[in-house]
Amino acid sequence: MVCIPVAQTLVCASGLFHQPLAACADGPPAYNDPMPHRLTLCEMVEQIHTRKLSPRELVQDHLKHIAALNPQVNAFVRIFDEPETLRHGPLAGIPISIKDSFDVAGVPTTCGSTFLRDKNATRDATIVARLKQAGAIPIGKTNCPEFLSNYESDNYVIGRSNNPWNLERTPGGSSGGEAAAIAARFSAGGIGSDGGGSIRVPAHFTGIVGLKPTPGRVSSFGHVPPMLHPAGMVGVAGPMARTAEDVRLLFRVIAGYDSEDPFSAPVPLRDTSLQDLRVGLIENFNQVPVQDAVAQALRKAAACLAELKIPVEPFSTASLQRAPNLWWLLFGVLPARRTRDLIAGREEQVHWTGAEFLQRALAELEPSATQLTATFEARDQMRAALLRDMERVPVLLAPVSSVSAFQHRQRRYSTPSKEIGQFQAMMSATWVNLLGLPAITVPFGLDADGLPVGVQLVGRPFEEELLLELAVELEKVKGPFPAPPLTR
Repeated sequence: MVCIPVAQTLVCASGLFHQPLAACADGPPAYNDPMPHRLTLCEMVEQIHTRKLSPRELVQDHLKHIAALNPQVNAFVRIFDEPETLRHGPLAGIPISIKDSFDVAGVPTTCGSTFLRDKNATRDATIVARLKQAGAIPIGKTNCPEFLSNYESDNYVIGRSNNPWNLERTPGGSSGGEAAAIAARFSAGGIGSDGGGSIRVPAHFTGIVGLKPTPGRVSSFGHVPPMLHPAGMVGVAGPMARTAEDVRLLFRVIAGYDSEDPFSAPVPLRDTSLQDLRVGLIENFNQVPVQDAVAQALRKAAACLAELKIPVEPFSTASLQRAPNLWWLLFGVLPARRTRDLIAGREEQVHWTGAEFLQRALAELEPSATQLTATFEARDQMRAALLRDMERVPVLLAPVSSVSAFQHRQRRYSTPSKEIGQFQAMMSATWVNLLGLPAITVPFGLDADGLPVGVQLVGRPFEEELLLELAVELEKVKGPFPAPPLTR
């Protein structure tokens, strides 16, 4: 595979699929839409399976679309040249994108940092290998903040990624480039990672679907930085796409045991049912106010659940008050010392997206062994109490964030009752990471500025199938979500 850095060119060499897919070899395709990148991932699969669309045309159409619009969105760190071979499988011929925190053999995993751009990965991350084995075609690696430690995707590697709904707004972070690429129809879907909302918040900001699995359900081996203890308690790898049905298909491909992931659990794929399901509604987390559009999206989602005859009842988060602070110790304060050692003597080379959280974390005292032990104990007790409450309501409906996509570098946000900061705005996402729960973001409306607003479904450990099934049914009730104006 040949790679073409975005900074140099987006022109790709000829000779796509020197070994063409046999299923598409007989006769010309019957698909006539001149822009197949507009299809959902599942629609692309169906069109290729029925020989109405060839992988050659699909990939070339995506590359042409990327060349036209990516200069404005700046979602990609690099574009992959056309592959030499194509595998059969459930995703045969489907163009996917990969967050630049996952290893792809032969190219660097920069993790948004110039410190890492000169070392090529020697093998694929497990999640990348599984997608390739299923026939998916990696089309490029997507942008993220330096060290993945920001809610904006900007760095010294390629610069700032922009939200395709409004270029003056961020697509979020840390999987911001990935979300922007999928929302802009540059890829059918892809993979991100989530340590503090990093899949769900960008999905919410850009109007797509993103699943944060339970730690251990999807392998994170080959992620940079490695998701070992304690990072793997809060951080996971997961799928992103434009519909819940698409994400469900990706999840079925990438889920599974991996001996190289210390958190991996041998949980098989399972059938599920929505019969007798009850849902708990969290209108806001710890009394932190939300913007009007976020509240409206929650009401709309609750109404759709009512149409599905699924009861919704209020759910209290009073017992979770300390969760965001415990999360910050594990996500921010604890790893900050290792990052400090990595950049020692080169501090002036760190981008502001890598320095913002780092400086805040280093300003706090290094946690003692006693403090860490107390943190893990408090986390486990909080999780056990929550799961007891979730025996009655196995799924929770909640905001993803208190706000919709904000302006680049904005850190204070207006709500109907008061102004809030970013730490407060993201509390709705971070408690889920602390407690190791699965959650999925589903788009459910637009705010007054025409920006997407999503809702979050949170489940019990290893019950991703239930969340996915519910998200698919909610999509059927609410109808398809529109594309960004930039792509129409």
